[in-house]
Formats: sequence, structure tokens, C-alpha cells
Amino acid sequence: MTSSPGFIDDYLAYLLARASHLISSEFHAVVEANGLSLMEWRVMASLSGKPALSVGELADIVLAKQPTVTKLVGRMKEAGWVTRVDAPHDKRQSLVSLTAAGRSKVKPLLAKARRHEAQVTDDIGAADADQLKRVLERLIAIRG
Repeated sequence: MTSSPGFIDDYLAYLLARASHLISSEFHAVVEANGLSLMEWRVMASLSGKPALSVGELADIVLAKQPTVTKLVGRMKEAGWVTRVDAPHDKRQSLVSLTAAGRSKVKPLLAKARRHEAQVTDDIGAADADQLKRVLERLIAIRG
């Protein structure tokens, strides 16, 4: 008996969410084993290679509400991983950057994340992985 495809079997939002969940959950254990929460990892990874980001930009990137990120940044500042200063152009806006301790904490995880990504992309091939990234970047640019 052949079953016909259900609604979600080719529904883009479901496929994106399912793929993200499968890929991300493999790496979550690595993050937690390295002493970071998932949100701390997302913030630190987002700040890596950037001079600073506003709390609002971070909230957008890490897919969280701004008050949540504000509280998280406060805890991360207490841990010595980030600094937070008023933006020179707008005192209502805070700019967040990694400290040397934060960069040191996240650096090995960035390397592990790249290795994990390489394992995932090996499964589908470099060309398809690159094409998928470009399509997702376009979709984000259009919808974002």
C-alpha cells in the first residue's frame, strides 16, 4: 500500500524547521558540554568577527525578544564574556562586543561548529550545500 504525501511532507516551513532542528540538536550537546547555554552560544557566535552589535541586532540574529537578550547580555557581562556600552549616536542603544575572555571561550566552539557543518554538508555535497545557503540567504533577504 502506497501512502500519499501528507501536507507537511513538502511544506517549506516544516522542511526548514525540521532540517534546522535535526542539524542544530546535534551541535547543542557540544555547546552545553562546553559550559554555554544555547542562547549564550548564539550571542557569542553572532559577535565573533564583529566589532560590536546592538542589543536589537543581536535579538534579531539570535531569534529572541529584545528584553530576553538584554537580560542575557547582562549575565554574560557579569561572566566577563562581553562588554556593553552606550552607542555614541544614540544613548538609548547599547552596543555589545566580545571581551578577550569571551573570544577565548567561543573560539574552540567556532572551530567545532565549522567541523559539524562540514560533516552535514558532506552528506549532501559541497555544490548542493552552497546552493542551499545562497537560496536561504536570498529568502532571508526577501522576507527579513
